Amino acid sequence: MERQGLLIVHTGKGKGKTTAALGLAMRAWGDGLRVLILQFIKGGWKYGELHAIETLAKAEGRIEVRQMGLGFTRKGETPRAEHLAAAKKALQLAETEITSGKWDMVILDEINYAVKFGLISEQELADLLAQRPKNLHLVCTGRDAPAVLLAQADLITEMKSHRHPFESGIKAQKGIEF
Repeated sequence: MERQGLLIVHTGKGKGKTTAALGLAMRAWGDGLRVLILQFIKGGWKYGELHAIETLAKAEGRIEVRQMGLGFTRKGETPRAEHLAAAKKALQLAETEITSGKWDMVILDEINYAVKFGLISEQELADLLAQRPKNLHLVCTGRDAPAVLLAQADLITEMKSHRHPFESGIKAQKGIEF
């Protein structure tokens, strides 16, 4: 039976969008699929999931993560022009990899934020989606998923926060939030 690629969206204000996508990547890898994770905002961070993915890649290959972003866009430490350039580079790489035939699943982590913050346009995202081969699973994460993405998605999961430890003054903890 021929695989039908799915367009999957993890969005919403709750915690866990990237974590859910990476869990899906682990499942896909475990079943023999080739998985690429492109991170549009994160860059230079070292966190638990990266170590796990690097370990899987060394063990058997077929999974890769590339941090393309420059980190938070609102801190003002990095000029906006540099964030724009990084997002354009990530978008170009996404197009190349999505159409390459090398991957069974591509995760565009935080691409929704890239659109929300004006680093890439909805039209650029629509153009990218139009190039997706029918057998490729494509996963897009981030709050405020754009309408063009939601209209085409086969599966949409909205994370909703009911309570978060930060609201009680508990800071982000390694192994939990990052």
